[in-house]
Amino acid sequence: MTNVIYLLILPFLGTTIGAASVFFLKDKLNQSVQKMFLGFAAGVMVAASVWSLIIPAINQCEDMGKLAFIPASVGLVIGFAFLLLLDKIIPHLHVNSNSAEGPKSKLGKSIMLFLAVTLHNIPEGMAVGVTAAAMLSGESGIGMAAAFSLALGIAIQNFPEGAILSLPLKEELNSKKRAFFYGAFSGIVEPLAALLTIACSFFIIPILPYLLAFAAGAMLYVVVEELIPEASQGEHTNIIRGRRFSCNRRFLADILLDRHYFYKCRADIVY
Repeated sequence: MTNVIYLLILPFLGTTIGAASVFFLKDKLNQSVQKMFLGFAAGVMVAASVWSLIIPAINQCEDMGKLAFIPASVGLVIGFAFLLLLDKIIPHLHVNSNSAEGPKSKLGKSIMLFLAVTLHNIPEGMAVGVTAAAMLSGESGIGMAAAFSLALGIAIQNFPEGAILSLPLKEELNSKKRAFFYGAFSGIVEPLAALLTIACSFFIIPILPYLLAFAAGAMLYVVVEELIPEASQGEHTNIIRGRRFSCNRRFLADILLDRHYFYKCRADIVY
């Protein structure tokens, strides 16, 4: 039970630590640091969605034979559609964006940013709750390592979100403490959603494959619709500057076929 408590607290802790940046950062979070956290979180969340949610959902339906993928596919689509519906009916504003999404509203920029963060925290909390319920049931094959990787990915993503939300509020509210409170409060919905999901575990277990895939769909929607676009905003830089690598088509095909024709690739250094 202690492990479950850690799982529920970890994502909220990420948001809280990010919101606490109002006490030691004068301005907004460094863009490079923000992109690093978002990109890393996207990778962890994709991996966790596949290995901790989708594959266990398919494995639980082995008795369906070749059709074992159907519950996972249905849940995945419903998870995507659920987040898309919330995006359409709730006014919100994404990070580094000046145009609001959803219905037209007269809400302030900070409030809509708060709604955007809270909006995506709900399904993320449900994902942690479903994983925890599956782990407690002992019937899904999901262990603590898989559940922890999912919660960790969400926590890493929540860190820049907490900072991005609380720092503008510091200027608007003229109070670091109030800005921290609102930034941290946006993450409280995650453990609440997770607890509610675990409380309904009696009803969840019979349809666990669908719910695991639903959580994966919601997570992947956040990655595709939020994390990757935000991590790729602004100027693009090349880590390796001044180099041009040229390979012929056969070399690329040989790599895909694992024939090890690496000697055919030449690197031309351009200064």
